[in-house]
Amino acid sequence: MLVQSERNSRSHEVYGDLSTGTRELYDEARYLQKADLGSLMARACVIREARWGRTVTYSRKAFVPLTNMCRDTCAYCTFVKHPDHPDANIMSPEQVLATARKGEAQGCKELLFSLGEKPELRYERARAALSLLGYESMTNYLADMCALVLEETAMLPHVNAGTLNDEELEKLRPVSASMGMMLETISRRLMHKGEAHYACPDKVPLQRLRTLERAGERKVPFTTGLLIGIGETWEERIEALHAINESHKRHGHIQEVIIQNFQTKPDIAMAHHKEPSLEDMLRTIAAARLILSPDISLQAPPNLNARHIAYLDAGINDWGGISPVTIDFINPQHVWPQIDVLAESCKSAGFALKERLPIYPDYLKRGSAFLSPQLQDRVAAMAARDGLAQEQRHLMQGE
Repeated sequence: MLVQSERNSRSHEVYGDLSTGTRELYDEARYLQKADLGSLMARACVIREARWGRTVTYSRKAFVPLTNMCRDTCAYCTFVKHPDHPDANIMSPEQVLATARKGEAQGCKELLFSLGEKPELRYERARAALSLLGYESMTNYLADMCALVLEETAMLPHVNAGTLNDEELEKLRPVSASMGMMLETISRRLMHKGEAHYACPDKVPLQRLRTLERAGERKVPFTTGLLIGIGETWEERIEALHAINESHKRHGHIQEVIIQNFQTKPDIAMAHHKEPSLEDMLRTIAAARLILSPDISLQAPPNLNARHIAYLDAGINDWGGISPVTIDFINPQHVWPQIDVLAESCKSAGFALKERLPIYPDYLKRGSAFLSPQLQDRVAAMAARDGLAQEQRHLMQGE
């Protein structure tokens, strides 16, 4: 454990008869929660710079919300629409291609497919809408839309489809450069009535951890992360970070971890829930950098906090996907930063902003081990010698 040598000698008095592993985790969590924040951030930056240097990356993307129907009812979500809602929809192939071509015209390399989880398993109207498109499964439709984009454009699909079984991962892997699913939390308490994940079968922590394992077994370059401020304890955050890191130790597939702050929105059950402070974000980011393997990229969204440049001082090395063409459909009230402005802010902080592909350089170097044969030539043609994007659009004149 990170703070094994700094444990309080009164550990047994405080934690009683907890198992050794649990007691160590809680000791570590308590240390990370109480330690001087500046010191933690400085240590996190040493780790970041040893592995990632003074380069901070982002992925230039277009966002495809393939369906906003979902069988889960998370208390913080404004993206999902009940099938009876007039705005509930599944995007048509023509709409998917229109978004992809718009992104391609603006130099985007990543097409982020994000969608509600398996609405057809709960709602007849969702099944009927899928049937009109010729499908019984949203995952099958998603796979075909990824294949269509690969056929018709130069974009690289990144799939964020939530929990997936073995068959679904096998279907999606050949047509996506990378995949992702936020772990969010390992807290089962949040499944209880009145909590953030009540009546959300796909948010059962065990199911999400199983998806991480399945993705690792299939060598899928994977994104995951924490959603902080939804009712979890600090100790549960630390436990979630360790769970992610242990999966990565087994399979080496976690290419990035996102630390995302809960944001209040109108018309959600948690509309009056307190948001995490900047200090809370900085402490969690620093803790993540200290716990996670140094080769895991650490990311925080720049559009969810006006003071996001401060995240650089806590150890991040990536801003995630930023779109010049589509809104953040998950947090629509928060606009993306202009990429050239972000580049200048990073430069002022002593960092060079560079565009990456949805698959990171380390995974690109491993070839077929982490990238389907169908995509290898395309990705190689888009990558510079360092594995980042060959075309750095934000550095061009007139951007």
